[in-house]
Amino acid sequence: MKSLYSEPSLERPAAVITATADSLPGQSGALERARAFAEPLIATESLDTGENILAHADAVAAILRQIGGSQAMQAACYLVYACDHLNKPHEVIAKAFGDSFADLALQTTKLVRLQRMARVAQNAASRTNAPLAQTAATQTESVRKMLLAFSRDLRVVMLRLASRMQTLRYYAASKQPVPTGLAQESLQVFAPLANRLGIWEIKWEMEDLSFRFLEPQTYKEVARLLEEKRVEREASVEALRAEIARELEQHGIRAKVQGRPKHIYSIVKKMRGKSLAFEKVFDVRALRIVVPSVPDCYAALSYVHALYTPITSEFDDYIAKPKANGYQSLHTVVRDAQGRPIEVQLRTQDMHDYAEHGVAAHWAYKEAGAKGYAGVSATGAYDAKIAVLRQLLAWERDLSSTQENRPGDVALDDRIYVLTPEAAIVELPQGATAVDFAYSVHTSLGHRCRGARVDGAMVPLQTPLQSGQTVEIMAAKEGGPSRDWLNPELGYLASHRARAKVRAWFNALAMEETIGKGREAVEKLLQREGKTAIKLDDLAAQLGFNDANALFEVVGKDEYSLRNIETVLRPVEAQPTGDEGFALKKSRAPSSSGKGGVLVVGVDSLMTQLAKCCKPAPPDVISGFVTRGRGVSVHRADCPNLRNMVQRSGDRLVDVEWGQPAASARHAAVYPVDVSVQAVDRQGLLRDISEVFSKEKMNVVGVQTQSIKGIAWMTFTVEIADSSRLSKVLGQVTELRGVQMAKRR
Repeated sequence: MKSLYSEPSLERPAAVITATADSLPGQSGALERARAFAEPLIATESLDTGENILAHADAVAAILRQIGGSQAMQAACYLVYACDHLNKPHEVIAKAFGDSFADLALQTTKLVRLQRMARVAQNAASRTNAPLAQTAATQTESVRKMLLAFSRDLRVVMLRLASRMQTLRYYAASKQPVPTGLAQESLQVFAPLANRLGIWEIKWEMEDLSFRFLEPQTYKEVARLLEEKRVEREASVEALRAEIARELEQHGIRAKVQGRPKHIYSIVKKMRGKSLAFEKVFDVRALRIVVPSVPDCYAALSYVHALYTPITSEFDDYIAKPKANGYQSLHTVVRDAQGRPIEVQLRTQDMHDYAEHGVAAHWAYKEAGAKGYAGVSATGAYDAKIAVLRQLLAWERDLSSTQENRPGDVALDDRIYVLTPEAAIVELPQGATAVDFAYSVHTSLGHRCRGARVDGAMVPLQTPLQSGQTVEIMAAKEGGPSRDWLNPELGYLASHRARAKVRAWFNALAMEETIGKGREAVEKLLQREGKTAIKLDDLAAQLGFNDANALFEVVGKDEYSLRNIETVLRPVEAQPTGDEGFALKKSRAPSSSGKGGVLVVGVDSLMTQLAKCCKPAPPDVISGFVTRGRGVSVHRADCPNLRNMVQRSGDRLVDVEWGQPAASARHAAVYPVDVSVQAVDRQGLLRDISEVFSKEKMNVVGVQTQSIKGIAWMTFTVEIADSSRLSKVLGQVTELRGVQMAKRR
């Protein structure tokens, strides 16, 4: 078994082939001359499918001729295959036929080669453990992209359809096993394209042949059942045809009434789509009525409805509202005297021609010239071209599974399709460079890109790529992008996605430098404090950060003071200078009041101070710890620092309690406490929180804030006389917009 992609394909030519004397001087016999030119070169050669190349070209030319293709386009069928057998194909063909033929033949040859490479890559993938459905889907998408990359001219599309049609016919005639991928592509890509362009003659045959290859048993069963009822069905249809023809003739309507063939694939689709039994589908007979004018269509419809019983739910007026691909006709279903359904289509001759050949009837738009050609004026040619482009766009949207890069009716020219050396297809924006290509393949490859080969030749990295080119990237083993790539004037990048990846690389580099700077500052502090054994993540968590890097980041940006870390590392009461102490007699008789309204039980005239690590305030449960030279340090009973000091020197613990508050509020003692607030950072947040404390007559004597990834972390130092009032105030703070947490530290 050989190539799946034997049919020729045409890329948008640099110069359009026309049949006018201006563009093809002396080419009145272009078709005969092209065949005579190519015959010695290809007569004994075969395609990868095994089909003789000359026979394939003859058949493709015949198909194109049948659907209205010009002699110039038929001639291209032969020149395409001659290129592989010429040393300088462009020069030789240009000399004999002109530059337009040479450009067209060379571009087509390139696509045929690319398809062959893609086939090899797909076959290799199919031999891996990849699921068959996934491999088939990838292959179908590759064909779609190739069509979009090269099919920018209607005649190009026609040639591709005709070539694939001939390939299917060859497999049917030779009875060779058909590659599954080829049949799936034909059914899922080429047949929908023919449908969008309205070329039902090709669409129906391609669908039937593809279905025959994909589901041979079902195809044979349906064909057998059709054959069993063929005589009965043909007799019934002929009787209906004659009856309708007589009725229309009696009413003065000139009409051609004929039976309409039923295609096996359309029967199976209807059967599966509507869950119909075989006999229900086979009993449906079909007629087509062709009349001279649109009024005749509606007149004939009324007579058919008068003659038979119409099924109103099955009527469609595609004359008043044509289908998206331009198709026009009246569709109705009626029942005869026995109640059997009859499908009837009514249309004019022009509508019938369009239904058979679709936009192929308009391809004179490329061959018209300023004066018009084949009855198509310059204005009509433009309209026809726009109609064709709209159908190609609609077909693209039908097949594309990802629409985020194709909003609305985008132009076909906004994308290009290039290949990797392994024939993988890469979609890029128009104007993309090798650097864009590298980032599209892999971010790491883009970062390390240092050079590129396009179709085997070294090119500058700023060189815009063209559809169909093969791109190979020269990459360093390690390294990063250049800042020049972000300069739009230098033209290194056209893709927003690639540009974002370059920016992300430099942002990450800057972040690494910032974190490194912060780490260095924190580690130096730990060395000075003799705390190098502390775990950095634990230190960060104690300070309210998710991890050490988050702490290093804000320190490196100078957004967080090292004094905050010092406070955690060396609380005042955690720094005794020796183990020598003195015995305390702990009687239960209260002594005099010490500093801050604290009474020390059992020790007279002893200096007291409130610990800064936990900042106690009445009515907190408190304990005292005797320090050397500073008297008694008063802590909250649940203070972690107090617990650590008691484990080392438990004999220094003394009982303390709050003294009586002053009778006058003016002389009442106040105590500083720390409050932690976590909130979504926003403008006015600090002002709103401060106003809550102000309304509650609590003086704010200190504020520390930091914002990390949109979250604000705040520490307020507030003077209070009674800590029991604090919970009420913190409740009011948590009700503020964006505040997630407010608690006493």
